[in-house]
Amino acid sequence: MTARARRIVVAITGATGAVYGVRLLQTLQTLPGVETHLVISDAAVLTLHEETGLARREVEALAHVVHKAHNVGASIASGSYQADAMVIAPCSMKTLAAVAHGLADNLVARAADVMLKERRRLVLMVRETPFNLAHLRNMTAVTEMGGIVFPPLPAFYHRPQTIDDLVDHTVARVLDLIGLEQVSSAAPRWNGLTG
Repeated sequence: MTARARRIVVAITGATGAVYGVRLLQTLQTLPGVETHLVISDAAVLTLHEETGLARREVEALAHVVHKAHNVGASIASGSYQADAMVIAPCSMKTLAAVAHGLADNLVARAADVMLKERRRLVLMVRETPFNLAHLRNMTAVTEMGGIVFPPLPAFYHRPQTIDDLVDHTVARVLDLIGLEQVSSAAPRWNGLTG
């Protein structure tokens, strides 16, 4: 009996930062034993084109399985389907609110709800600034339910030289959170200060 691939759901919503979802998919393609499931919201199609110049079909080509955002009958909408982790990259405040309040009115929110109810890893790369009180309360609610709120804030201790360096470091951190460690110079391990 062979082990099945690790199933990772990637959702891209309409918040700024579409590059995070794209880079996550590109990186997951390089990892053996990983099967990706992709959901792109309608608003994300606009953001992807505006921020990256990519069309929906180009981003969909990066995933093994593509689900339509309105298909709440998709495999990933059921807890009996063994998805191992889900990352919403980026996660709009609308999607955050839907997840925080259990409004499974589209496949992104429903798949996230499944991850929470099945006690599986859910990472929300929330994108907004500054946060208002509703945003903060929704992030607290998701955290209390077992989700991980991961705003893609840049780190500078590894001395990034380009935007790609910042994006790659953030994506590597997310991969760590979902248990897919990769050997990469993009996210060197911190060994403390010397001297």
